[in-house]
Amino acid sequence: MVQKVRVITKKQQREVILCLWNEGVCNASEIQRRTSIGLSTIYYNLKKLEKTGDTAQKPGQGRPKKITDIGARVIGQQIRRYPTVSTNDLTLTLLEKGITVSRHTVGRHLHNYGYKNSLPLAVPMLTAKQKQKRVEWAKEHLNNRWKRTLFTDETSFQLFSNTITQWYKGKRPVKPIPKNRQKIHAWGGFSAYGKTSLFCFTGIMDAKYYVRILEEQLPEVREMMGNNWRFQQDNDPKHTSHLAKNFLQENVPAVMDWPSNSPDLNPIENLWALTKRNVEKRQPKNLDELELFMIEEWHEISDEIINNLVRSMKKRCEEIIRVNGERINF
Repeated sequence: MVQKVRVITKKQQREVILCLWNEGVCNASEIQRRTSIGLSTIYYNLKKLEKTGDTAQKPGQGRPKKITDIGARVIGQQIRRYPTVSTNDLTLTLLEKGITVSRHTVGRHLHNYGYKNSLPLAVPMLTAKQKQKRVEWAKEHLNNRWKRTLFTDETSFQLFSNTITQWYKGKRPVKPIPKNRQKIHAWGGFSAYGKTSLFCFTGIMDAKYYVRILEEQLPEVREMMGNNWRFQQDNDPKHTSHLAKNFLQENVPAVMDWPSNSPDLNPIENLWALTKRNVEKRQPKNLDELELFMIEEWHEISDEIINNLVRSMKKRCEEIIRVNGERINF
């Protein structure tokens, strides 16, 4: 049985027809059977082969562009000046320049040139003082001993999450989501020497419960890292409470200072995103499955990923300095 060749673009169609022609397959029906290319396209290219010996399209052939080079420049200028401009507004602007096209044509043009239309990513606002502190922190820690740092944080996993994008054609897919989704919280840490186990819990974590987590996890950390390391945490009130400060002062070699409002600096955020994505792919149906999948996917994170994230800290510092303390994307 001859396997059909999957052909998408006009150029690919011409190349496949030429390849089969060179192999001695000159019958239009046979080419159509092997490729599923339309017969009219096959006849056109076979006729071209008989006349010229080639299927290549000459410069200038084909349907003329609806949006001229001038129109493309106008669209680019409008989007740079007014990022929220609509395709209807762009159509009217082009009409003023003597270019008549539909908003659908403008939309296709933007898509072909890599433009996407979506809501801006919402991130916590940074004050001028916070930006300055971030730059100062990055300069101070640019050449730090990141291998001896334990990065920590908490996060939450929900049942029926909806964070994985998917391709679709036509109507947008719908995923039913319960109104009140159940969740499990987790605390974790990692360094160049490995990961802690994942501490899972439900309910609200206060300073007392945070210290309890640390009490349970620190023996494992000491076994992994010895006595020469430092502890990283953000400035959550639970972390900076007197109870937590006193506990850390007595039980860890050093606590690292951390700039406010800076989750983009903490590489554990990348691990959380990876773990959540992998858990969602497994579609847990209840809290027991959710917790099991959380622990399993956290455990499966490779040493290579961890080491790459530790090494990324120098680049994060460099980027913070370069953008004068603004948000960075890692």
